[in-house]
Amino acid sequence: MACVVNLCFIKESILLDGLSEYPVSFECMNREILTDLVTKRMPFGRYSGTLLCDLPDNYVEWFYHRGLPEGKLGMLLGTLYEIKINGLEYLLDQIRPG
Repeated sequence: MACVVNLCFIKESILLDGLSEYPVSFECMNREILTDLVTKRMPFGRYSGTLLCDLPDNYVEWFYHRGLPEGKLGMLLGTLYEIKINGLEYLLDQIRPG
């Protein structure tokens, strides 16, 4: 199972809400991928029509372990899996529209 994720998190730190420090390097992230995660919807299945970023953790984990779909959707779900297991959902919250 191949999953290519372009996320680099150790280069610099940012301070959010003045309370917690999160290591992240925005220059290493592909903003298009993150934007797609907060704007694209699941095209099929039980959660059809749900924004990818709003898919339940167990559903994303199931896909990851059973096999991701081919193409861009598979890459997006693989990236979402990595974001969720590493507790990086705040990255998506920062760019989520309205």
